[in-house]
Amino acid sequence: MTAPVALAEIWRGEFLESLHLGHAVICDGSGQIVDAWGNPDEIVLPRSSSKMLQALPLITSGAADAAGLGTEQLALSCASHQGAAIHTDRVARWLDDLGLSDEDMRCGPQMPNDEPAKINLIKTDSSPCQIHNNCSGKHAGFLTLTKHLGAGPEYIDPSHAVQKACLEACEETTQITCPGYVIDGCSAPNYATTLHGMARAMGFFASAHTRSDSVSSAAARLTEAMMLHPELVAGETRACTELMRAMGGKVALKTGAEAFFIAILPEQQMGIALKVADGTTRGAECAIAALLVRLGVLDANHPATLKRMNAPITNWRGTLTGYIKPAAGLFA
Repeated sequence: MTAPVALAEIWRGEFLESLHLGHAVICDGSGQIVDAWGNPDEIVLPRSSSKMLQALPLITSGAADAAGLGTEQLALSCASHQGAAIHTDRVARWLDDLGLSDEDMRCGPQMPNDEPAKINLIKTDSSPCQIHNNCSGKHAGFLTLTKHLGAGPEYIDPSHAVQKACLEACEETTQITCPGYVIDGCSAPNYATTLHGMARAMGFFASAHTRSDSVSSAAARLTEAMMLHPELVAGETRACTELMRAMGGKVALKTGAEAFFIAILPEQQMGIALKVADGTTRGAECAIAALLVRLGVLDANHPATLKRMNAPITNWRGTLTGYIKPAAGLFA
């Protein structure tokens, strides 16, 4: 087994103070490895980076079209959003169109990360609802599929038809037999795979527009929706949204908890998956930015890039003390 390698470095003055170690894989549209760092066969939990895989049955089943879902809802089905009004208003309307309510969701309430939304709840002495949960779009998608299938209300149960369909989609696109699952922060199962498997799945999504089978067509629609609506996939100040905007809507990007990241590059027909071993977001954001620069789809000098790659570190007085930089191996 190959050990994790340096993906990002923290420099304080002239001293290398800290290292973020991890694994990364770039695959082409056929699933072959183009480049790899660390161990491609590392068993990983993709967490929210796998939301596009979980959303595939929403389309392939016919549920999305039967419910009249547009690109905004498809983007939200892949989102880890901030709980801003642009997210919660859309999810609330989606549920209303289904004849359902917040109570039908199983993701749990979450205080929004969006500052205006959070302040509004505090000022009005209100509690967050489940639509504020960063995964509420995914769960609205699960409910849409549940209603289409005529299945029971406990759609997060691993034995439920919705989750069986998600497992099948994950295994089909990763080409890996799932070694097991965990329960994610939103209470839905999250299926383990290998890093190569996730990169292979992202390569499948990236090349999906070149094929016409139902799964590929669904993958292409989800990718397009994410690229059309970067503000719905995450939100203001977030890396996914800002970096997708910086790339002019030509790449889909999605983070996952514990420092996971994927990227889908349709024009290059390449997919990326990476995991920073210590679970630190700053390391993952620096590394994914570096790989996107390496592949020529992200400008190294764009402000969104410079917030995460070669980003200055300052102290409480505003004095420059160091930088977070990608490891040299990401550019070699």
